[in-house]
Amino acid sequence: MDIPRIFTITESAHRIHNPFTPEKFATLGAALRLEPGARILDLGSGSGEMLCTWARDHGIVGTGVDMSPLFTAQAEQRAGELGVAHQVKFIHNDAAGYVSDEPVDVAACVGATWIGGGVAGTIELLAQSLNSRGIMLIGEPYWRELPPTEDVAKQCLARSISDFLSLPELIASFGALGYDVVEMVLANKDGWDRYEAAKWLTMRRWLEENPDDELAEEVRSNLSTEPVRHATYTREYLGWGVFALMPRLNLKKA
Repeated sequence: MDIPRIFTITESAHRIHNPFTPEKFATLGAALRLEPGARILDLGSGSGEMLCTWARDHGIVGTGVDMSPLFTAQAEQRAGELGVAHQVKFIHNDAAGYVSDEPVDVAACVGATWIGGGVAGTIELLAQSLNSRGIMLIGEPYWRELPPTEDVAKQCLARSISDFLSLPELIASFGALGYDVVEMVLANKDGWDRYEAAKWLTMRRWLEENPDDELAEEVRSNLSTEPVRHATYTREYLGWGVFALMPRLNLKKA
């Protein structure tokens, strides 16, 4: 069980596998008013930076689930480095369909909503692990600026313009699914640069060490085209954020 190998090559040096920076995760953790002992489930946990730093900074306990054995091993190593291995655990497994054995205070899928077939399905999945007063976290792209053509959308690695919504439309969609948006933290262009540009040196070093690998031509092609593609398209058109949701509270009228 693993993600496509191209991702473990290009993102092998990443601690965060999305456009957030450490500062953005710190902001999010503070915004959620996390208390010591809060239980967190992170589906698609990658290299574990969110859980590990929140365990260090807020005293949370948690479980991360990811189908990449490399990223899971990196998460375990990070927990050891930060001295929080007794607070967090990481499971190499398919996060799709994973439900916690006991209700959690925060159920998160930060950038991997494909596990539920999209935002709506992922929300349904996370809801199965959430306690009655818990908070759900969804990380999702949105159009910072609507692409003028379908070709431009594809250069942003979308299949079509309809793959993503504008920020107001995305926020409204959570309400349509029956959830209040209670917080949000948005990535910025610097975060996109750290996510995308950090791949380029990794690819170059990998090519130096693996010139005869079966993926060498694909990696070489990516290194030749990705800097211009990112600067021209992703950086300008695509936003990304983490949205905190709670089931909509309907007040009874007297």
